[in-house]
Amino acid sequence: MQSESLLSEFHSLALLGIPFDDNSSFERGPAKAPAVIKNVLAHGSLNKGTELGVNLADNPQWQVVEDVSFLAGKSTPYGFNHDIEQAALAQLAAGNLCLSLGGDHSVSYPLLKAYAQYFPELTILHIDAHSDLYDSFKGNPYSNACPFARVMEDGLCQRLVQVGIRTLNAHQIAQAEKFSVEMYEMRHWPLAKPLSFETPVYLSLDIDGIDPAFAPGVSHREPGGLTTREVINLIHQIDAPLVGADVVEFNPNRDIDGITAQVAAKLTKELAGKIIQSSLNG
Repeated sequence: MQSESLLSEFHSLALLGIPFDDNSSFERGPAKAPAVIKNVLAHGSLNKGTELGVNLADNPQWQVVEDVSFLAGKSTPYGFNHDIEQAALAQLAAGNLCLSLGGDHSVSYPLLKAYAQYFPELTILHIDAHSDLYDSFKGNPYSNACPFARVMEDGLCQRLVQVGIRTLNAHQIAQAEKFSVEMYEMRHWPLAKPLSFETPVYLSLDIDGIDPAFAPGVSHREPGGLTTREVINLIHQIDAPLVGADVVEFNPNRDIDGITAQVAAKLTKELAGKIIQSSLNG
């Protein structure tokens, strides 16, 4: 199998923090998320066991690496793309798949630029309240409202599947049609049949895809979303190797009693278990 030969290069999973929210279109705050999530994982009430039976405690396949440093991003308007892409490429070159913690959703584009160099036939599963397909938003083509327009323009995936969408305008609908996006809106939930994948999967998880009743700590609260359990089930039910993921748009400034921090840490843990099980031990 082609995916097995691709995965033979990888032995570990790196937790990569991306403390960046310069492209937030509404409120800053997601840059604080990586530190908060990592603190819950390391010092909170969650233990290190995942529901799939993977224990992250003292697991040599699980590495917490240094956060992305923004050097080019300080000197050029779009240098953040270079910094994030190079950080991800360094991990991939070292044999580490990446589970990345944003940050706003603009970080997904450079992450996927790196991934496309190792996985040319990639499926993206995108969980979000928003499609993030704007050609440009408020004059910024790299806004957190635009990453998947850039991804599709660059041909960084073979298939883009979006779940949880519940706010669209005419431009976003036109963009989805232009790029042949498979979109599953919340008004049509639950799905008639489980999703199925034929190529390696990268999951981009925007925390606002979850209903704000479960995860209020986001900049763009959009009621009517997925439950925490439904997202966990979506992760567990991926029927192809899950080779990478990002968790984005958690805004600690908007959280209530640490609820969203717990949700984000739980989802991070379950993503780690799924990646290790399906791609490193698969």
